[in-house]
Amino acid sequence: MKPSNLSGLLVLLAAMTLAACGGTEEAVASKPVPVNFQSGDECHVCGMVISGFPGPKGEAITEKEHQVHKFCSTKDMFAWVLQPENINREHTLYVHDMAQSEWTEPDDTDLIDARDAFYVAGSNRMGAMGPTLASFASRDSAEAFASEYGGNVLKFSEVTLGHLNSPMPASDSGELLMESMDHSRMDSMHTEQ
Repeated sequence: MKPSNLSGLLVLLAAMTLAACGGTEEAVASKPVPVNFQSGDECHVCGMVISGFPGPKGEAITEKEHQVHKFCSTKDMFAWVLQPENINREHTLYVHDMAQSEWTEPDDTDLIDARDAFYVAGSNRMGAMGPTLASFASRDSAEAFASEYGGNVLKFSEVTLGHLNSPMPASDSGELLMESMDHSRMDSMHTEQ
């Protein structure tokens, strides 16, 4: 084989190798899309049925197996994420952007990357299990929510187990949760009939 043909063949092989590697890197770099919440889905932490409860929900898609773990609240999602066996893993995490979604029935088209979100801890708005962390795509939306409902704005990396164990704010928020649950039960009863 002539030297010019050999170098042409080597250039072609190098280009094919780079193209093959580039495709692999793209596949690895892309993250899984969020999975909609379905009627009957149960919380991975507490086992409660997720639908019918107010406030933002969360989900984790495991990095290796791509298993989807759904959570009835952002609080339960963080309780799972902050466990020693999960804290350093790069799971794909999603939460509802509550600036775009109704508090009583979050819309799955409003799921955002949980690591990029801002959270309000300590507000008087209740989620599925009582106090929860309200999630937002922008700091401005989180601050507006905190001005109206109380609480502190945090980035994902600032949320600790202490924020999850904080006591219920002093207000009639327990009544708000019960009222929201009653409306959800009434809606489901009408649907079943």
